[in-house]
Amino acid sequence: APMIDEIKQPLIQAYRELTGEDGMLVAVRSSSLMEDTEGSSFAGQFQTYLGIENEKDFLTTVHACWGALWSSRALRYMENKSIKAIDTAMSVLVQPLVQAIASGGGISQTADGGMSVTATWGLGESIAQGEVVPDRYDLSEDGRLLDIQTGRKSHTINCAHHAAPTTKAVADDQVSEPCLSKAQAQELGAMMKVAENLRGGPVEIEWAMDEDGIKMLQARPLHTEPAPMPDQKWERYPGIKGQAAGVGWGTGRACVINCECELGRVAPGDVLVTKVAGPAISQVLPKVAGVVAELGGSTTHLASLARERSIPMVLGVLDATNKIPDGGQVAVDGVAGIVRWIPG
Repeated sequence: APMIDEIKQPLIQAYRELTGEDGMLVAVRSSSLMEDTEGSSFAGQFQTYLGIENEKDFLTTVHACWGALWSSRALRYMENKSIKAIDTAMSVLVQPLVQAIASGGGISQTADGGMSVTATWGLGESIAQGEVVPDRYDLSEDGRLLDIQTGRKSHTINCAHHAAPTTKAVADDQVSEPCLSKAQAQELGAMMKVAENLRGGPVEIEWAMDEDGIKMLQARPLHTEPAPMPDQKWERYPGIKGQAAGVGWGTGRACVINCECELGRVAPGDVLVTKVAGPAISQVLPKVAGVVAELGGSTTHLASLARERSIPMVLGVLDATNKIPDGGQVAVDGVAGIVRWIPG
């Protein structure tokens, strides 16, 4: 339905006050009443619109955010969570767009009691959508940097005036170059502790860093649970390591797919093995025993959804779709970040 003037005019006025004469770029994102509550993150269920720079596009994207509450993806998610769309509502958050040098996420409480930060070049959309393997920085509980695992950051997403968000290849010497210094990683650890105190529990965050420093964009409750006891018999089988989503241990038949068009092959109890940990996979999460992906990291949207459901997931597993035999038996350790399989 068209937006009535009683709503449109105050929106335009607020947009003008925020952007000023320079016409800054903004991000328009959902903020439903049930979003980012305990057990219902809605991670990846609603689209964020980046680089909005005029009133027409602003009104269009606000309208799209409101309508997203009734999308098939959101309705399916709410049905699985026993949430009725009629019982909630969608507000919209408009933020100045950070011209990010690097962006990522963070988890304030890992299974071993520490913290972790993920990072990639440019905007964090490539991490959220599971398109790159981000750097991972492991920190102690008190925020000391313990380890850096550099990722495979093949491309970057950025926004500029008079242009849609653009994707470009990362220079070869930056693909495995850490995005953050030791001091910056530890600064993010300190910011997560502040967010924990404000929210009263462990959090998962999103952040971006421009020339002026690090900005926290979001903090949602983090689902945690005791680490499971893996079956020791699996230790004699070959394994590969990636970035753990942080919960669960599971075994099942490997269903190796190379595109989203093959998701119909996934059967209840399977371990899904795929290249990209993208949002389309959320539709099969309720029936799988685990997920292994070649791309993505521990703060990818799909990893957040897996934590909600206590589904073991390991991401950033190099060449998983070629190494793990389709139809073979697989074990996924979603805490240690290790995938093992029985050779054919």
